[in-house]
Amino acid sequence: MNQEPDNLLQEERKYVHKLRQIVKKSIAEESLILENLLHPPEEVLTRGQTLSDKLACFGGSWKFITWFGILLASWIFANSILPPPFRFDSYPFIFLNLLLSCIAALQAPVIMMSQNRKEEKDRKRSENDYLINLKAELEVRSLHQKMDLLLQEQLRILFENQTRQWEMLRTIENLLNKKNRD
Repeated sequence: MNQEPDNLLQEERKYVHKLRQIVKKSIAEESLILENLLHPPEEVLTRGQTLSDKLACFGGSWKFITWFGILLASWIFANSILPPPFRFDSYPFIFLNLLLSCIAALQAPVIMMSQNRKEEKDRKRSENDYLINLKAELEVRSLHQKMDLLLQEQLRILFENQTRQWEMLRTIENLLNKKNRD
């Protein structure tokens, strides 16, 4: 009878030890994820990358379209209105077409470089989202393990109590049978 409280305490210690192991395992699994989320690597841009971002930002703005439209209109107007000796590019504006082709040929790769960098940023963002989802999944798994452990402990206690009740019923039955015989 004195052994029973010691056994219960030992069972409780085992149970607490299992819970601590689950918590330690969860913390170890999350440490790398948290480190990556809290301290992302800093992005170091070269001059070319910075320039391509600025040019792409300007080249894709209404400000660029407005200035470019004004420049084209001025070019066409000046070469149409000025007297022939002062026209530097008369109709069909071949020099203007050459300049527009050169601008398009240079602007396209610059915009592509900037878009590639933005795609890389988006990829890193999606990796962070994945890590956050993974962290949440680990938390859920840890909670499931704790719940499983709690259910196992409750079932064990339930079966032990049921076994004790059966033993008590048998003892009572034996005492009643013994009393009835006497």
